[in-house]
Formats: sequence, C-alpha cells, structure tokens
Amino acid sequence: MNEENSGVTSTKSWTFVAALVLMLILVGLSINTDLQHYVSDDNVPMWFFYGLFFVDVLMVLSLLLIYFYKKIGVSLLPITVGIHYIMHNYYLSTTLYSDLNLLFVFVGIGLFVIIPRWKFYK
Repeated sequence: MNEENSGVTSTKSWTFVAALVLMLILVGLSINTDLQHYVSDDNVPMWFFYGLFFVDVLMVLSLLLIYFYKKIGVSLLPITVGIHYIMHNYYLSTTLYSDLNLLFVFVGIGLFVIIPRWKFYK
C-alpha cells in the first residue's frame, strides 16, 4: 500500500479521541476508592491498596502516552490492566468486568484506530 495514499495523517481524528475517551471511562470504572473495608474484613494487606492505586495511575498514564503517540503506551495499557485484574482476583477473589471490557475495547476499537497511525508513534 502506498503511504501517500493511505489517508492516515498524524492529526488526531475524532475516532482516535473517542476511542481513548471510551477507554478512559472504563479505566475510571475500574478505579476503586472504597476498598478500605476489606483490610479489616478479609485481612488484605495495606500495601495492596497503594499498589492497586499505582497500577491505576499507570493505566491513565498509558492512555496519555497513546494520545501523544508513544509506543510504550500501547504496550503498557494491556500489561497494567492484566496486573490490575490479577491483583483483584488474587487478593479479593473478585472479577472486575471493567478490566475485561477495557481489554476488549482496547483490542477491538483502540487498535482499530492505533494501527493505521503506528508509523507516527515514537
């Protein structure tokens, strides 16, 4: 395929921004702020909540990196979502459907708008 005629530019189209906003909403749904009651009820270590919040910050950071065309953001998002899912499943024995939805949106919609712009990523 000829790169001049591919129709993809380095400007951020509405589909690119809409996919990132949808993923940001799903990241927001997976951030838990009410986990403190698990410390006394289920003997969950306190570092778990700080670690989980750190992983949440990395997820938002990866979306920002994707927005600014950084390749590390594309790799960091599924890794951090996987870590978030595993941490929840191991310590709280719960499955977060927001994490699974975020992975499906990333693969289905996110990569649909990221792959054509891959040549602009640094």
